[in-house]
Amino acid sequence: MNTAFNRRTVLLAAALGASTSVLQACGGSDDEPQRNIVELAQNTPELSILVEAVVAAGLAPTLSTGSLTVFAPTNAAFAALLAELGLSKEALLANKPLLTAVLTYHVLGSRVVRADVPLGKAITPVSGGFFKIESANGLKITDGRNRVTSITSTDIQASNGVVHLVDRVLLPADKDIVATAMAVPDFSILVEAVAAAGLVATLKGPGPFTVFAPTNAAFAALLAELGLTKEALLANTALLTRVLTYHVVPARVLKAEVPVNTAIATVQGQSFTVNPSLVITDQSLRTSRIIGTDVFASNGVVHTVDRVLLPK
Repeated sequence: MNTAFNRRTVLLAAALGASTSVLQACGGSDDEPQRNIVELAQNTPELSILVEAVVAAGLAPTLSTGSLTVFAPTNAAFAALLAELGLSKEALLANKPLLTAVLTYHVLGSRVVRADVPLGKAITPVSGGFFKIESANGLKITDGRNRVTSITSTDIQASNGVVHLVDRVLLPADKDIVATAMAVPDFSILVEAVAAAGLVATLKGPGPFTVFAPTNAAFAALLAELGLTKEALLANTALLTRVLTYHVVPARVLKAEVPVNTAIATVQGQSFTVNPSLVITDQSLRTSRIIGTDVFASNGVVHTVDRVLLPK
C-alpha cells in the first residue's frame, strides 16, 4: 500500500509540474508582468516578420504604449503578400512609406475585443481608410481593396491592448469610386454617363460618397422607358446630371448601416427610401433592387442596383 501511495504521489507531482510548465509557456505566472503588444509579438514565432516590419517602419515605440487593437498578420500572411505584390521581403522592408501605410492600417486606436466588434460596419484604423468585419464561418475582414481575410485567433491580451491574428495582410484602398467603376465591365455605360455629365472630378474627390450604381442592363431599360437613345441621353447634360447625382449619397453608408424605411438624402437634393429587403423606392415611386453591396473604394462605397433611379 505504501509503495502504491508513493508512486501515485510521484506521478501527481510530475503531472502538476508539467501543467505549470505549459501555463508558463502560454503566458507566464500571475506574478509576471503582462507584455505590451510589441513584446507579445516578439515572443510569438509566427509573428517574426511582423516584428521585423514594425522595427523597419519605426513603429515599435508607438505600438508599445496607449490602448490599441492590432490585427496581426502571420508569417504565412506576409509570404502570401510578397507573392501577391511581386516583392522580396527586403524590398518591402526597405519601402518605409508603403510599410507604414500597410502596418498602421492594421491598428485601431482603442481596445476592441471580439465581443465588441461592430459587425458589418465601417471600422477606421489609425491610418485612415476603413474596412469591415463580418461573421460568416468565423470572423472575416474585407479590406479597402475588397480582399477577404480570416481572423484566426482573437483576444490575445497585452498590457496596452489586444491582438487578433489574421491569415492575410490587409491592404488599404488604392482606387477611387471612378476607377472602381471603370474596372467593372457592367458599369461601362455608367462610366460614360459620369464622364458626359462632367462628374468625374467630383466622384474622384475626397468624399466620402455612397454610389448606387446602375448596371448596363438598368441603363438599357431606362432608355426604353424614356424612349431615348443612349446618345440622346448622354447629350442631355442637365437631365443626366440630375439623374446621376440622385444616385449619390454624400456619406459612406455600408449595407449594415443603411437606414431602413427612412428618407435618404442625395447629392441631387431629393431622397429615396430603402426597405428591409434592400428595395429602393425613388421619388417617381419606381422600385429598384440593390443586387450587390459594399464594394469599397478609397473615397466611399458602391452598391449595385438593377434599375436607374429617377427623381421627380
